[in-house]
Amino acid sequence: MGAAALGVAACAPKAAEQAVASDFQGNKELKGAMLQNYPGIGTLGYGCMRWPMKKDANGRNVIDQEEVNRLVDFALEHGVNYFDTSPVYLGGDSERATAEALNRHPRDSWKLATKLSIMSPNSFENCIKMYKRSFEIFQTDYIDYYLLHSIKDINDFNGRFGDNGVTDFLVKEREAGRIKNLGFSFHGHKEGFDAMMALHDKYHWDFVQIQMNYVDWLHPSGRNTRADYLYEELDKRGIPIVIMEPLRGGRLANIPADLADRLKAREPQRSIASWAFRYVGSFPRVMCALSGMTYMEHLQDNLENFLDFEPLTDEEKQLLWDIADRWENYPLVPCTACQYCMPCPYGINIPGIFKFYNDNVTAGTYVESKEQKDYARARRRYLLAYNEAIPTVRQADHCIACRKCEKECPQNIRIPDQLRRIDRYIESLKRETIE
Repeated sequence: MGAAALGVAACAPKAAEQAVASDFQGNKELKGAMLQNYPGIGTLGYGCMRWPMKKDANGRNVIDQEEVNRLVDFALEHGVNYFDTSPVYLGGDSERATAEALNRHPRDSWKLATKLSIMSPNSFENCIKMYKRSFEIFQTDYIDYYLLHSIKDINDFNGRFGDNGVTDFLVKEREAGRIKNLGFSFHGHKEGFDAMMALHDKYHWDFVQIQMNYVDWLHPSGRNTRADYLYEELDKRGIPIVIMEPLRGGRLANIPADLADRLKAREPQRSIASWAFRYVGSFPRVMCALSGMTYMEHLQDNLENFLDFEPLTDEEKQLLWDIADRWENYPLVPCTACQYCMPCPYGINIPGIFKFYNDNVTAGTYVESKEQKDYARARRRYLLAYNEAIPTVRQADHCIACRKCEKECPQNIRIPDQLRRIDRYIESLKRETIE
């Protein structure tokens, strides 16, 4: 599986996480030059939201720093030099772990991308405190790429970074050289994006981070904007693009079997994930495609794609768009396991529930009706697996629809509605009322 395919391991059963880690047998020998759509920047970038974890002496989940160091060393050795983190990733510990790994290497050998992750209206002072803290953690006097984090629309931008004077301050920091490139990441509707583009003359965005993959190209989730529109608007302005969710939170590494068969028939030796990465890498305005490479095999699989890169043909792009059209007919939840919805105040494992449900739809173990073959066995297996994957107190039936999670979701998923839909399905299996 490609990068980030198991980036949701924190939501998955522990046994599955251990199995993935133990499957790795050693480093592959990788050769070739890293693709650079922009000179000096490897097009494969490292998303630092999914660093590997381990248990400490007290049984708590902590970042496995030794493994992070090994991954960073291997990535730098093979041309990956763009590292994207945030003060809020991994319980606020991602910046520290990333800095510890990177600072073992010369400062000019890596590009730091971090964010102003104040997610609600706040004071100028608190915003600047977070900004300066990143400098302290990385022991640096400049940040290569600084982002206003997860802009939804112009009101969101003004409330968090515009009206309080923060963006004007950051522009001055760019003029002073402490910020090399200033941009923003975007999750929202077309009108919101257009409003941010209207500010380009004032702020001169150096780059913009968008969600782009072959499904979101024409079929974005929720209120999000089609990726083809985002790309074209940035391309015509000459603004470099950083891609997030090229695998849609890992879902494009594990697509339904009948769709996967079409890709395997075309390229039997390539992973399913490789198609998604070759897709985004084939667009010349893409400066960097981020991947949360939790394990070494994820990193190596992606490096195989981006070393001596082979862009997709127009015919191959059309094949992926056809697959995306069919993908829309599956009853999947468009969750990318970013975990912005967590923690739930009522303890519900939202990403874990969505992952379990999606994985079963994808694998064909979703129980559709009493008429299907081996219905009784499939029903029993599904319910047992659900209880094993998601503890009873963290299951969908505990949702009270407070909608706190919905406000945080960058995919604009109506989370309580989806949890209610899944709970109704589970209840229909328990009561055997499924038709």
